[in-house]
Amino acid sequence: MSKSITYKHYLRALSRWPKDNLRPECQFQDVMQRRIDQRFLPASSPNTPDAAQAVANSAIDEKVECGQVNAIYSLLENRYSRKYPITGSLMKPVSNPTHYTDLVKELEEAPERSWFSQQMNKWKGFLRFQ
Repeated sequence: MSKSITYKHYLRALSRWPKDNLRPECQFQDVMQRRIDQRFLPASSPNTPDAAQAVANSAIDEKVECGQVNAIYSLLENRYSRKYPITGSLMKPVSNPTHYTDLVKELEEAPERSWFSQQMNKWKGFLRFQ
């Protein structure tokens, strides 16, 4: 059985999706891969639950699935951030102008932190002296 073009597009898009360093045990690609395999590949095991077998045996609407693949590609290519760029003071709120730069810095540092460093940051959050 040849695989559909939509299935191949799904696989190509998911192979380009960036890895999540914050949660390496739960990746978007893995979840979507299981969903796509259930949808496109025939259920060959007799132990497959009835609901999964019904989904696998139902007809696939290629037009709808192509729209889903297009949505994934649009997120990969940052179409919306290029079409609607954030300008002005939106990224620098008056109450805390460095909020978003601090947030990005925190997200970049988080995966490399040791357990002790994580606990220290947790306690720093609990105890705020001003």
